[in-house]
Amino acid sequence: MTQAGADIVRGGHAPIYLRLAQTLRQKIVTGELDAGDALPSERDLCRILDASRVTVRRAIQTLIDEGLIVRRQGSGTYVAPRIEAPGSYLSSFSEDASARGERSGAIWLMKTYAPASPEEARVLELEPNAGVLRLGRVRLAGGEPLAIENAIVPAVFLPDLEGLGDSLYAALEARGLRPVSGTQKIRASLATPTEAGLLSIAEKSELLRIERVTRLADGRPVEFTRSAYRGDRYDFVSELRGAYALV
Repeated sequence: MTQAGADIVRGGHAPIYLRLAQTLRQKIVTGELDAGDALPSERDLCRILDASRVTVRRAIQTLIDEGLIVRRQGSGTYVAPRIEAPGSYLSSFSEDASARGERSGAIWLMKTYAPASPEEARVLELEPNAGVLRLGRVRLAGGEPLAIENAIVPAVFLPDLEGLGDSLYAALEARGLRPVSGTQKIRASLATPTEAGLLSIAEKSELLRIERVTRLADGRPVEFTRSAYRGDRYDFVSELRGAYALV
């Protein structure tokens, strides 16, 4: 038995595939395996760790379910790269994916008109019970589910759904209603069972919850969106400047 295999066997009473997954997880967390690195093949892992192919496959699938590694058809298994999203630039999910060279997509959960709730009317500065468009989507990049978005838009801005594809901002821009400013809040949370299922991650995985309100050039609110982004895949990066010039 190899030293690595012996260490896993001595690693406690958990099933061997979980101990193997923990060994690989630790290498990822400590940086011994970097984002984008290829894992050894299943055959090589079986040889290195003196484990059966079934055990190795279960360990790898565990880490795939956690979002730590990804399998690329015909290529192999890789440590999942993290996405650096600009936190100080107003852009859409589709635009961000395109900038990374990935194709975006959406699985629609909801697309309907309804009266605004009191909170929505307040945030969007609408009359009570004014019409709004409710949009619920799982956002995909490269076929991978990365976020859940729930957007509210005043119905007057998008009075029909014909021109609405996967990108809300593209539909607004086509009507001359591109958001130009906004505010957003980000907080950490854990995935609910429903969110975990939609994002293909483990229950209670880390999420980044984002609440965004955007405005048109004339100051009118155009979008109120609450999103849940996978914490294992996203870093939101903002540029910082000193409050005072150095003298």
